[in-house]
Amino acid sequence: MFIPPLKIQVRFSDLDILGHVNNVIYLSYFEMARIHYFTALVGPNWDWLKEGVVLVKNDVEYHIPILLHDEPTIFLFVKEIGNKSFSLTYQIMINDKQYTTGGSTLVCFNSTIQKAIAIPPIMREGLSKLKQDEY
Repeated sequence: MFIPPLKIQVRFSDLDILGHVNNVIYLSYFEMARIHYFTALVGPNWDWLKEGVVLVKNDVEYHIPILLHDEPTIFLFVKEIGNKSFSLTYQIMINDKQYTTGGSTLVCFNSTIQKAIAIPPIMREGLSKLKQDEY
């Protein structure tokens, strides 16, 4: 399954006093990428309250600063799939050069009963396909 990467526009409000994207903004970029990929995997009508996810860990490595007029593209990959949790990795690329990498661990969660749940079959199937793909 090929899902096109997410292209984003850097906003002026993303910048810090040095003129590059503030370190905390990268987590928002990763979140936007997850939403983009999850929508493609499970559809826009997925019930995120009953079969949602909670974020339990993030990490970011900043290789090259992103500036206002850069045009970043975010790739998302599946690193590991467990019973209730899975790990993602991210690459932020500009003109075929890697600017930032990162990762997240998420746990499937039912908000109505406030409990971790097994990864739903449709989500597991989509995640498995992303793990096999190479971009």
